[in-house]
Amino acid sequence: MANTRLSMRKIKEVLRLTHHGGLSDRQVALSLNISRSTVKDYRARAQRAGLSWPLPETLSDEALEQRLFPPTTTVGAPPKPLPDFDYIYRELKAHRKFNLTLDLLWQEYKEQHPEGYQYSQFCELYRHYRAKLDYCMRQDHRGGEKLFVDYAEGLKLCDRQSGEAVSTELFVAVWGASNYTYAEATLTQQLPDWIGSHTRAFSYFGCLPKIVVPDCLKSAVNQACRYEPELNPTYAEMASHYAICVLPARPAHPRDKAKVETGVLIAKRWILSALRHRTFYSLADLNGAIQKLLQRLNSRELRKVKKSRLELFSLFDQPNALSLPEKLYEYAEWKVATVNIDYHIEVDKHYYSVPFRLLREKLHVRLTAHTLEAFQKGERVATHVRSFIPHQHSTLKEHMPAAHQNYLEWTPSRILRWAEKIGPQTAMLIEKIIETRTHPEQAYRSCLGILRLEKHYPKERLENASVRALKFGALSFKALRKILSAGLDRLEEKSQNSPAALPAHDNIRGGQYYH
Repeated sequence: MANTRLSMRKIKEVLRLTHHGGLSDRQVALSLNISRSTVKDYRARAQRAGLSWPLPETLSDEALEQRLFPPTTTVGAPPKPLPDFDYIYRELKAHRKFNLTLDLLWQEYKEQHPEGYQYSQFCELYRHYRAKLDYCMRQDHRGGEKLFVDYAEGLKLCDRQSGEAVSTELFVAVWGASNYTYAEATLTQQLPDWIGSHTRAFSYFGCLPKIVVPDCLKSAVNQACRYEPELNPTYAEMASHYAICVLPARPAHPRDKAKVETGVLIAKRWILSALRHRTFYSLADLNGAIQKLLQRLNSRELRKVKKSRLELFSLFDQPNALSLPEKLYEYAEWKVATVNIDYHIEVDKHYYSVPFRLLREKLHVRLTAHTLEAFQKGERVATHVRSFIPHQHSTLKEHMPAAHQNYLEWTPSRILRWAEKIGPQTAMLIEKIIETRTHPEQAYRSCLGILRLEKHYPKERLENASVRALKFGALSFKALRKILSAGLDRLEEKSQNSPAALPAHDNIRGGQYYH
């Protein structure tokens, strides 16, 4: 079934991490939140289809799915359901005083799964599971393989103007084999700081690990889970840009990242403790002091091995690490936007055009500091220079239909006919709004909002409010709604009988209505 398969994006990641990254099935499975059997299945399917990495650029997601999942006519017998061994172990451990036995748990299992394993096989499978439990596994780190990252509470900055203390966070990255360390202070643990710290750490090292092991903080993992942590899309994109793998530590399992836990303690001892009596007024000054102490930390000889972290890094991690790409990763955020009837999407209060054939479709949007890209099913459908001007339109002519009446449900004439049913003043306001836009479609959102006010206000009030909006050039939906909610349309009705000066609280300035 198609709904049981992974997205084509994850399938591509399986092939990339397997062929390009050289990772094992287990490492790929942990990185992508899937089982090892699934990784093995997709590798086998790709091999049967004659596919490797990189995939042909002309191969679309639909074509890839057809080659990996050709239609089948036979269905194999379903396998027997496996017992929940974690549950069995917890039950036996928690209820020893009740003399709970495997026999009773097997009976409960057979009640839920009558077609399941018999008692002897049930016990054999559990003994096999129990023999694999290891609560204190020693981690042997291979050179160039893993980089552990985490945060610690940093020093406080002093605001020059107010004198208030400003908290900082200490980002720490430690190599598994050499303990070579990078540290820097940031103002937050939010996504921009999190990604920025990674890119600066990679530049400091001059190379890349094969695997990054973060904690389950929100900037790294959208949803923490022991078995299937879901990576933040921006963090996953950064990993793909650098061709590395991300394996988040399990929640509440500090031993998974014991290396960085120790690294944090050492950074506190040799960096933060040494700076505790100094006052810093900017993040740049603080990081300058941290960098000097960081060099001393990495150059300090370790007692047991008689070598420094820098020497160990040069011997073990650096020769086996990945090379940095020519271009550093550019921070980007991902959002989902729905195409409106004017074939524009709204992103951060600005409107960007997309091809008109995508009306009412949901698109994935990638935002950088300078560009906006819209994607449908992994295919880029629109690119714009990013604008930070609110409530304005960025429209490309190639996105517009040749004849709007043949493609769009809404047209200026239809909107005007609707407005005329309310009254002539409302129709005049709608017409003025359409005339002020470069393209009529850019006025549709505002016009439809005005027309739908009829559900909340009588036609007479809409007409009076339109008169007032036209008088002061308040040509927007928000201005008209503000006039109605403030009751200023009633003042207009009175002024028609006996003109009076505007009240002091009327927010009309420079011919525009402000709210």
